[in-house]
Amino acid sequence: MSRIDWPGLMRVGIGQLGLAPEVFWRLTPAELQMLTGQEPTGQAAFTRARLDALVRAFPDRMKGDADDRDRQFVRKTHGA
Repeated sequence: MSRIDWPGLMRVGIGQLGLAPEVFWRLTPAELQMLTGQEPTGQAAFTRARLDALVRAFPDRMKGDADDRDRQFVRKTHGA
């Protein structure tokens, strides 16, 4: 992961584009990239394939599946 050149981005956004600081800090990286005329780089940050891989790696569990921690929490906090 590369470091972000915040001083450089601030010079472009505030200095060259004339954005107010509060406007600059509310921009998303994609919006700032668009304002500077840069083309998008790399792939989408999150794809369907990546979601599917995460679902396989970290499947949802129903309360009580595989262990009893969820049921213990309900009994302790709600007196069930």
